[in-house]
Amino acid sequence: MTLKDTHRQILLTPGPLTTTASVKESMLRDWGSRDSAFIAITAGIRNRLLALANGSDTHSCALVQGSGTFAVEATLTTLLHREKHHPLLLINGAYGRRIQKICEIAGIKHSIYETPENSPPDVSILRTQLQENSHITHVVIVHCETTSGILNPVAEIADVTAVENRKFIVDAMSSFGSLPIDLTEISAEAIIASANKCLEGVPGMGFALIEKSALTKAKGNASTLSLDLHDQVDYMDRTGQWRFTPPTHVVAALDKALDEHDKEGGVPGRGKRYAENCQLLVDGLQKIGFELFLEKSLQAAIIVTVRMPTDPAFEFDKLYSLMNDKGIVLYPGAVTQEKSFRIGCIGQIYPEDMQRTLNAIQQSLGEMGISKLQPTS
Repeated sequence: MTLKDTHRQILLTPGPLTTTASVKESMLRDWGSRDSAFIAITAGIRNRLLALANGSDTHSCALVQGSGTFAVEATLTTLLHREKHHPLLLINGAYGRRIQKICEIAGIKHSIYETPENSPPDVSILRTQLQENSHITHVVIVHCETTSGILNPVAEIADVTAVENRKFIVDAMSSFGSLPIDLTEISAEAIIASANKCLEGVPGMGFALIEKSALTKAKGNASTLSLDLHDQVDYMDRTGQWRFTPPTHVVAALDKALDEHDKEGGVPGRGKRYAENCQLLVDGLQKIGFELFLEKSLQAAIIVTVRMPTDPAFEFDKLYSLMNDKGIVLYPGAVTQEKSFRIGCIGQIYPEDMQRTLNAIQQSLGEMGISKLQPTS
């Protein structure tokens, strides 16, 4: 399979993603979890993830088995004491609401500042809320909310949070590895992400970059055994090993994916390709006649939300099926404000794949009997 292969299946989703053949091939070997070679891979990954965010001096890398949500829940339930802490959750999509659900189940008292799914939080309102509510100890946000594809203003929020002497936790699940997050420039107690998004590994492992001092204070906070990141980091630091059976093949795949991330030019290089994909996609969709959910200034080069056409001949399920037959997997909509669908820009996807997608969409519309899309409003 090569980049020039115009028939390969591609996943235009926010994860799992299309991966390289070499990443998949890296999983063909079996590893012993206590082998010195595997221990070295684990240590290397932890160091490399910290380096990507310039956090090597201040933060520790906690690896955790499971999807990205496992890492989010592990981080929140490790760092947030149910009696001492009260986070303010900034919500403008499904993943912010998932953080809310985690807090509810864990018994973590919290407050909410929610905005529409196509609107970022207003930093002046945030500042006022922090000044008027001294019991708030943390601010939590999703960097790129893939419900819509909106890019939230993490740097500005970090500045306000720091000035008001609160802690900041960022769910960077869909941005880490392609959008810059520099822990020497923003003050964040934790940055959370996973292997199978912009790093282009495979599903099965999440991670958090957590301030060393915060981890020390978090001892005993966790309400679960397997999601206790204080114990996970302590054990890894002392032994080099995972406390419980690691996803060995997933770890090996991430190690290879990080090699390829380096070769592409790191965060700037990967971000540049995704931005090119996104721009080509957006321009092409609008030329066909689709309307987008977000304003251009709010659109992250991760996933694009498309408003559902009003043409009675248009059916998303039909489009999905026709595109799938052509080897292209789209994603259903997630915004609650209106009907929509989504097309991702990330993974092993290149401009020629975006053009192939646009051609396939145009062809599929023709197969649905649609010659020209009508405006949604």
